[in-house]
Amino acid sequence: MSWPVSAVGIVLTAYLGLCLLMFLNQRQLMYHPDSEPLSAERAGTEWRLVETQTSDGLRLRHLHRPAEAGRPTLVLFHGNAGHAGHRVGKLDFLAGMGVGIFLAEYRGFGGNPGTPTEEGLFADARSVLTWLDGEDAADQGLILYGESLGSGVATAMASELAAAGRPVAGLILEAPFTSMAAAAQFHYPVLPARWLVRDRYDSLSRIATVAAPLLILHGQEDRTVPAALGHQLYEAALDPRTFVALPDTGHVGHFERPEAVQAVRDVVAQAGGVIN
Repeated sequence: MSWPVSAVGIVLTAYLGLCLLMFLNQRQLMYHPDSEPLSAERAGTEWRLVETQTSDGLRLRHLHRPAEAGRPTLVLFHGNAGHAGHRVGKLDFLAGMGVGIFLAEYRGFGGNPGTPTEEGLFADARSVLTWLDGEDAADQGLILYGESLGSGVATAMASELAAAGRPVAGLILEAPFTSMAAAAQFHYPVLPARWLVRDRYDSLSRIATVAAPLLILHGQEDRTVPAALGHQLYEAALDPRTFVALPDTGHVGHFERPEAVQAVRDVVAQAGGVIN
């Protein structure tokens, strides 16, 4: 039975309207910042607030726990929700290794000015790397850690540093995607989502430029970023690389699994020349 022309027109108009709505509101769907200001006091006595300036003139605040002499610094780029302060205890299992932790914050998150976009977050990340250069932290080795959305930021920065002849000591990606376009298509299969995404975070096109040791952690029950995307990214990467598949694990809770904890400790130990 064929549909009346008027019915087809209504369905098509509704479909195009849905596509337009998604296109116009995609950044509200993608970014969910907590604007509560970061607090060193709340984080703990070993943490301090530091400030960086971006190339487009924003002054951003971040949380930093300095490394011991001769130890690397791990720079964590968090996911699309909350703020950096919520990750203070995330890597507590690295205590005792002397590694520094820099919890990078984005524009629009944690009380920082600005509105998040892909190019904006990349500018924020570059400001962090410039600040660490000024502190001579990069000379001791940098490990970039990307959590979900932050995996796109971390991969882009690792690629840029590699192109500049300053490779990172390690790249750790937790629940990464190949691109935001692919992740959007997974969530909206009936829409041309991959063509509507403006902030693409195309890690797949960058990962093969990163020769540093790579660790990917991915929950096999992840319904936010399916593990298949993490596997695709892994297959496109260079050696040395490790993929840790975490059974009975979703998009969060990776460090409830001892194999994830040990894998991160191994990368950090390798980067810092530490016996783990």
